[in-house]
Amino acid sequence: MDNILALRTLVRVADLGSFSEVARQMAVAPSSVSRQVKDLENELGVQLFKRTTRKLSLTEAGQLLYERAERILLDLDETRLAVTEGGAPSGTLKVTAPTAIARELLISVLPEFLQTYPGVQMVMLANDYVLDIVEAGVDVAIRVGRLSDSSLKARKLGDSKRVICASPEYLKKHGIPKHPKDLENHNCLTFRDQPGFNIWQFKDGKETIKVKATGNFFARGSDAMTAAALAGLGLISMPDWNMGVELKNKQLKVVLADYPVSPPTSPVWAIHAHQRHVPAKVRVFIDFLVGKLAHENSRNSRCDRYVVSGGSCFLSCPVFE
Repeated sequence: MDNILALRTLVRVADLGSFSEVARQMAVAPSSVSRQVKDLENELGVQLFKRTTRKLSLTEAGQLLYERAERILLDLDETRLAVTEGGAPSGTLKVTAPTAIARELLISVLPEFLQTYPGVQMVMLANDYVLDIVEAGVDVAIRVGRLSDSSLKARKLGDSKRVICASPEYLKKHGIPKHPKDLENHNCLTFRDQPGFNIWQFKDGKETIKVKATGNFFARGSDAMTAAALAGLGLISMPDWNMGVELKNKQLKVVLADYPVSPPTSPVWAIHAHQRHVPAKVRVFIDFLVGKLAHENSRNSRCDRYVVSGGSCFLSCPVFE
């Protein structure tokens, strides 16, 4: 039997906990996946999975093989990359990013990148939810906010300043807030998927001011929030990278500049799968972004590499809490 294929199947079944889901992703019949695992069990003379009607889990022997198989397959894939990537970066580069970041930042620099590396083709997935980059086959994910620990790697691109802003029309009609507490008398548009309120924090010297921000509009997408502010619905609190064009064209106006939002910035990261041999197309793309997008204060940072949470690439951004 094809032991490499069998090991890949074993790892995917263990990761997903389902023969049928692996079969769906591989576009084969579930019986084919089950047979590969069964043939591997027969060849090794051990049971690899405990099967019940509700749960599929590894046996002790299966767990041992799973851990070894992961290392073997990683070494094999990285060796193949090292051997085949001898020339200029090439191939399809799949990137995911928040909609506003893709629109305001990435698209503007992509012409130069693609001209510099003509062998690379770009697939852009612009959305405001967090993809499992391994399952989705994504090469690079752009994320904003705090990162947790995992087997993925991230490189800091820069920091986005967080601001409070609204349309000139809204401010003309309802007045310009002079102090954070004034926001309690304004319509604050909050990043939520259900009605409620957020706590917006500000700094006044060493003092932290907490404001209960609430209003009549809620959304879980930066584009929707920006559009609502442009329509004059109220004030929003977001990283300025989300609204670069609108702020530059004075369609939105920053308020409370004397009271910095706390924390004042949100870090922006480029995340990729943890590999000892990073594909050239991934390496040059991230290096290109660092050169184009990093702020001056991030260039002096010694902590520009972190790990992020498991296969789901969990992201927690204080702006959106």
